[in-house]
Amino acid sequence: MGFDLAGFHHRYRKRIINEWVRRLHTEVNEKTYAKRPRKELEQTVSEAFDADYHVLIHGDYSYINTFIDKITAMRLEAGFMLSDVQKAFELYRKVVIPYLARETTIKEFRDSMTKINTLLAYTIHRFSDLFQNMHEKQILEHNRLLEEEVRTRTAELRESERKYKTLVEEINDGYFVVQKKRIVFANNAFCQMHGYRKKEVIGREFFAFIDSESRQKVIDLYNSSFKKQSMPQTFEYMRLTKQGDSFPTEITTKSTQYDELPSNIGICRDLTERVKMEKKFRDTERMAYIGQITTSLSHEIRNPLSAVTMNLQILKKSPQLKTNDRRRILIAEKGVVRLEGILKELLDFAKPLQLTFGSTDVNQILSSCAELLEMKFEEKKLSIIISLDIDIPKVKGDRGKLEQVFINLLLNALEASPDKGKILVSSDYRRNNGQGQAIVTIEDEGPGIPEEQVEAIFKPFVTTKSKGTGLGLTMVSRIVDAHGGRIRVANRSPFGASFEIRLPA
Repeated sequence: MGFDLAGFHHRYRKRIINEWVRRLHTEVNEKTYAKRPRKELEQTVSEAFDADYHVLIHGDYSYINTFIDKITAMRLEAGFMLSDVQKAFELYRKVVIPYLARETTIKEFRDSMTKINTLLAYTIHRFSDLFQNMHEKQILEHNRLLEEEVRTRTAELRESERKYKTLVEEINDGYFVVQKKRIVFANNAFCQMHGYRKKEVIGREFFAFIDSESRQKVIDLYNSSFKKQSMPQTFEYMRLTKQGDSFPTEITTKSTQYDELPSNIGICRDLTERVKMEKKFRDTERMAYIGQITTSLSHEIRNPLSAVTMNLQILKKSPQLKTNDRRRILIAEKGVVRLEGILKELLDFAKPLQLTFGSTDVNQILSSCAELLEMKFEEKKLSIIISLDIDIPKVKGDRGKLEQVFINLLLNALEASPDKGKILVSSDYRRNNGQGQAIVTIEDEGPGIPEEQVEAIFKPFVTTKSKGTGLGLTMVSRIVDAHGGRIRVANRSPFGASFEIRLPA
């Protein structure tokens, strides 16, 4: 009778889990696992063991995938390093090997270890893809080598600096040197991140490149670093560009000597994409939850609505109905139709967004959308003024979804506009930091958006309409985000609202 791997895991489950937890406390980073509550480690290790079991015995990866998603979120929040969690996964193999060797032949041991190695390779690879790649060690080592070079080769300082400047000009992260609060050196990446030319950066106070909400925090850290001569420290702040925009940024800074003067050297990295991905991850979780609720509710509501609709249609055909009774039935029927429309919107909102990208002409889509709604504009005697930039190149987009965006905004403008008013539609092509952008603006002469709702207008179920669901602009925002663009809203002076969409072109 061959070796029973499933039975082995059942017999040794408790011993393997206890040994795994013990080694987490003693063999992995003492600043991480050693400080975690034992109950938490017992829980996570038990889940990991059971997930491993499902892969090894049943070939079922759903449990390990779920566990990886959970542990990634937990360890990111607690500030664990990637390598620490990888070691924690690896402990399973170390713990299992002695027990496995006692009960197997050489061939059975080799076969079992092949399965375990395959499992761990999959687990660590998938976990690493989800976990943010940290470069702190490389940065610290880089700074340590730099200080050593400055100390031991004073005679070659000028030449070393020249070579080093050449090196840092080639990296994508912003590199800079501060002396007496002013920047004395900055690479091209630093200048581009802030939207300045190099000659506009050198000599300026470093704090001028930091947004006001982060400025005091950075000033305090800057002052303390000179007093303590501390190790390199990494922190996040909001950088300020020449255009007045703020973006999340990570910086690693260290006090040292530069040109024989006390200095702070720093490497800053743009976190915009990471923040977007984190937001997207949170939004995806929230949308999945909304989708579950919506699907359940729509099922429970649709069946009674169908029964109501059918009975109203039967009653409407009765010859005994009086004029007022027939009118009441028509009103009820309209109400049911409206409810069904709201349900449809909710279901569309809950579905995952799927795009089919292709080469798309923004001007052509705008023109066709305006033409499609021409009759509705005429009903309110509205004038639609279209001004299109013929130099806009084609964008990579989903034509159908972009039509949905423009029609939604045009209908909103139509509903907000007074009779005989104007709707302004324009397109423009601009370049920002070397990136081409197709800009579409739709403006109306309506009452505008209440100031307290401007910031929240794209959130689900926020609406200025008495009969709106508050999902139309949320869908618009989702579609624009999926195209790598952004949408902004502002009130016009003296009245009206303006929606601006920027798409990569």
